[in-house]
Amino acid sequence: MKEMAEKWSQDVRRNTGQFRPLPRAACSLKSWIMTDSYFFSRTDLDRARTQDILDNALKGADDGELFLEYGQSEAFVFDDNRLKAANFDVQQGFGLRAVCGESTGYAHASELSEAALKRAASAVQAVKSGSGGELAEGPARTNSKLYPEENPLGDLPFEVKTKLLEDINAYARDKDARVRQVSCSLSGSWEAVEIIRPGGEIIRDFRPLVRLNVSVTAGEGDRQESGSYGAGGREGYARFITPEAWQRQVDEALRQALVNLEAEAAPAGEMEVVLGSGWTGVLLHEAVGHGLEGDFNRKKTSAFAGRLGERVAAPGVTVIDDGTISGRRGSLTVDDEGTPTSRTVLIEDGILKGYLQDRLNARLMGMKATGNGRRESFAHQPMPRMTNTFMNAGDHDPEEILSTVKDGIYAVNFSGGQVDITSGKFVFNCTEAYRVKNGKVGAPIKNAALIGDGPSVLTKVSMIGNDFALDPGVGVCGKAGQGVPVGVGQPTIKIDALTVGGAGA
Repeated sequence: MKEMAEKWSQDVRRNTGQFRPLPRAACSLKSWIMTDSYFFSRTDLDRARTQDILDNALKGADDGELFLEYGQSEAFVFDDNRLKAANFDVQQGFGLRAVCGESTGYAHASELSEAALKRAASAVQAVKSGSGGELAEGPARTNSKLYPEENPLGDLPFEVKTKLLEDINAYARDKDARVRQVSCSLSGSWEAVEIIRPGGEIIRDFRPLVRLNVSVTAGEGDRQESGSYGAGGREGYARFITPEAWQRQVDEALRQALVNLEAEAAPAGEMEVVLGSGWTGVLLHEAVGHGLEGDFNRKKTSAFAGRLGERVAAPGVTVIDDGTISGRRGSLTVDDEGTPTSRTVLIEDGILKGYLQDRLNARLMGMKATGNGRRESFAHQPMPRMTNTFMNAGDHDPEEILSTVKDGIYAVNFSGGQVDITSGKFVFNCTEAYRVKNGKVGAPIKNAALIGDGPSVLTKVSMIGNDFALDPGVGVCGKAGQGVPVGVGQPTIKIDALTVGGAGA
């Protein structure tokens, strides 16, 4: 390390004619050397020249940054008793942004060269026409590390990864004679990010992400049903590939498939609905979370716009977005603008307390950035996005909650959902749900859809369980054509009235 540091110092002297101390940066010397290697030593970019081009491009702008990204990803898919895909990909590039008022100039390229950067700088400067803004203060510093810097893709040889999927396939097929199809996948990625701001402010982050997913189809006669289970997080593969771990995933996927083999047609109409803990928090994510993102509220297109301080949920309902949970899929040490993520209380005891903010919308709304400025890659502009969004636990036992249901359903798993931001209307499809009558959980049901609207659904929460859980680490959120990893969570909750779409009574 000492030798590498000295070489770096010599390189700086040679390139600039002087010795420059390390700029103010949220990183270690090791991190500096790593990103210097990816973005400068191996490319046509010079660090000092890059800083000069950036400073000139953003002179007179209100905000902006140069976002540098290097990423590796791999994916293995085993299906129909054989390895169907084995992919490895490397991508790199930059995105240059200039912000003036509400206007944004953005240019990106996969070529890391001074010529490409100059073309980008020329393009984004158009947004500054007639503007004489004062550059906003940069993000706060942080020394926190929520995940390891090491690249997980080198943790296991190719043969071990493919053998793992073969073992999962064999175990699932041997588990039950009704298993007709098994699909499993292992994926991982690692990103090195460097954010450079005018004046030499530099923020770095190294982001691992892994996931193991299992899907099982079971059949009897002409009928077939499926179940799936996945797990992952911002760490290496080790925790997910032990036999105990992946066998639990297979067992759960098979259990879901066998439950659905016995499922009856879902009822239809307005009724009581109990949501299980964990992954069902995706309803919270869609119905409420998106509506609390800053851009929708600044533009007043959200059903929650202008309602800070108002009651938007029943007493006891507290909703939080927290990007600081160590190792979680939705967590980030810093967001894609360089702002440290935070624990943001959105709804407290039913009262609307805040919005999720990136730098642009926070500045225009006179609020503080919350560390929720996220982008899919260097080719995309940042926008307000969720991290890990969840509802706090209450004090009711789940069995107690179910015992109060006279006529309703118990929804345990969703395949996902969608929401109209302006109206707040949402729809979710249940992948595992049960009929509940007179406090007794009955037969499983299929093809149940939950229909409602975000502004009212949380006002109908009458009981909150003590069994809070986060999802196992599989969430992906889409917005404006961009997908980012997220987390969700909640305890078991009872909603007194929600429309269920199904086949009939």
